Amino acid sequence: MASDFDLYRPSEEHEMLRDSVRALAEAKIAPYAAEVDEEARFPQEALDALVANDLHAVHVPEAYGGAGADALATVIVIEEVARVCGSSSLIPAVNKLGSLPVILSASEDLKKRCLTPLAKGEAMFSYCLSEPDAGSDAGGMKTKAVRDGDSWVLNGVKRWITNAGVSDYYTVMAVTDPDKRTKGISAFVVEKDDEGVSFGAPEKKLGIKGSPTREVYLDNVRIPADRMIGAEGTGFATAMKTLDHTRITIAAQALGIAQGALDYAKGYVQERKQFGKPIGDFQGVQFMLADMAMKIEAARQLTYAAAARSERVSEGSDKEDLTFFGAAAKCYASDAAMEITTDAVQLLGGYGYTRDYPVERMMRDAKITQIYEGTNQVQRIVMARNLP
Repeated sequence: MASDFDLYRPSEEHEMLRDSVRALAEAKIAPYAAEVDEEARFPQEALDALVANDLHAVHVPEAYGGAGADALATVIVIEEVARVCGSSSLIPAVNKLGSLPVILSASEDLKKRCLTPLAKGEAMFSYCLSEPDAGSDAGGMKTKAVRDGDSWVLNGVKRWITNAGVSDYYTVMAVTDPDKRTKGISAFVVEKDDEGVSFGAPEKKLGIKGSPTREVYLDNVRIPADRMIGAEGTGFATAMKTLDHTRITIAAQALGIAQGALDYAKGYVQERKQFGKPIGDFQGVQFMLADMAMKIEAARQLTYAAAARSERVSEGSDKEDLTFFGAAAKCYASDAAMEITTDAVQLLGGYGYTRDYPVERMMRDAKITQIYEGTNQVQRIVMARNLP
């Protein structure tokens, strides 16, 4: 083996990025996290801080004014923001989810139109796949797009759309040929200001309250034909390719939430005294912390390995088993996050159950990571069908 072989680890540049994002998150995002959750308001302070430091959409290629960060760098940004505020981490995560179909399949003109303002922080992106009757079975969607001359006219309802109403651009999947099922689905870029676009009331959610989740209504929305992403009938394939990459960002979010819960619980048990000594001195507590840390590290290794595969696929490799690894990372990290945040609440006892401490928020925020971008039951189906 070559003597200059670098044993597996993130690069020095990745670790420097982590340090800078963590410092920013603790200074500019963490102070507002409880307020954002309590008031269920969009974390504008986080958006402003991320945009000011070019961290809101680091995945955008340099050709469109972006940082051109690799998949692991994107994961680290999301992880470190999620460590202090789950809602805020959806800014970089969903910007990638919404815009990745454009990066993967859109024309050069459409890329320039949408990605340039995204890179500048002048716009955000959302992803419209799910519908009231089409969740796990996304191929059963009913939103339709009908060709009319040089335009497409869209009608339908999209549900569970993250950052809806805040984002300027929406990647919308719609049926263009009902007879072909998934091969009759196409992808489009819809803009917030397009006539006929409107939004439902924000959902009243268990967690991630600072990130608005709303329905998107499309009522005879007429858009130019050149806003179709890729060729007609390729939208569903593009959507699935997108999720292979972006499920890793949900793993990163779960990982960050779990790390934040462990960090807080670890500090708490060193200060909280019972029976004349810190509760962290008791073996039962130590075992809980050890299990939490072990699960986090396992989740981190799997997530980073999946991110590396995502990057290699982006560079043209077709031998990375990305579908399996993306699903595995998302599934394992989110299950671990739910367990770890629940244990963190337990370690704080009655205090952990109150809003005076952040771990109950982290537990509520962790739950959704087991559900969106494909429930963990669906992830297990995906893994079973794509065993490496």
